[in-house]
Amino acid sequence: MGAGMDSYTATRLGGLTNLVYRIETNHEKLIVRIPGEGTSDYIDRATELHNARAAQAAGVSPEILWADGQSGVMISRCIEAETMTGAGFKSRKGSPARAGAALARLHNSGQEFRFRFELFSMIDDYLKILAGKDTDLPEGYADVVKAAQPVKNVLADNPAPLAPCHCDPLCENFLDDGDKMWIIDWEYSGMNDPLWDLGDLSVEGGFDDAQDLEILRAYFGTEPTAAQVGRMVIYKAMCDLLWTLWGLIQHADGNPAEDFWAYSVERFERCKALMQSDGFKGHLEAVRAG
Repeated sequence: MGAGMDSYTATRLGGLTNLVYRIETNHEKLIVRIPGEGTSDYIDRATELHNARAAQAAGVSPEILWADGQSGVMISRCIEAETMTGAGFKSRKGSPARAGAALARLHNSGQEFRFRFELFSMIDDYLKILAGKDTDLPEGYADVVKAAQPVKNVLADNPAPLAPCHCDPLCENFLDDGDKMWIIDWEYSGMNDPLWDLGDLSVEGGFDDAQDLEILRAYFGTEPTAAQVGRMVIYKAMCDLLWTLWGLIQHADGNPAEDFWAYSVERFERCKALMQSDGFKGHLEAVRAG
């Protein structure tokens, strides 16, 4: 951490799977991330590091000072900013717009991420895993999975150019300094349809219609088209369907981290309500029309 360091303080920060510390010395502030045990089973740390450095080059992620692409230990510059929450996105004026601008900067950067985020392949994989497990499913589950097929067809027939995407835009992965929004944690990042990031962030943050419009306007720099709004709404439903299936697997496996049955049911009911809403077919048609 440099010569002449007389003392330091270490503060444990949030993180469900990793150990994250804020280190303050007499001349700098750092973030040290130590991967949790077992995370290497499902996270490619070399890919994550490549993507994190690309995000840094795009100007949206803090500077990486040192990292090990095998162990996943990473030391980065500490950003003086507010860690966002759903409530924070509501209370901090302009924060949805700053998030939209940050995502646009990333998606339009020309950076190439390793890994391709394949939504429907992941859904199929999760369904296969669940088929081999003894677990209950939420009421109406089969109907909603069946109803997702037309969505898959519309997206396949109207593909968007792939862009470097975060793919796991939890509110807590956004840091707001009041002027600029920073994005952290690239464990699940990859090339993806960029509207996934906007739709997923909207769901995670509990955005209302006004917040959705704010992030879209900032992202596109103009009023969004019906097709652009439709694509974002479609992904709001699909991210809930994907994470519903993930949660059901955790429930079936007896993961004690939280009540994954309640997590899955909440996700599923939100997905079902959106897909069965009066306007959902109109959004599909708007994407189909282009």
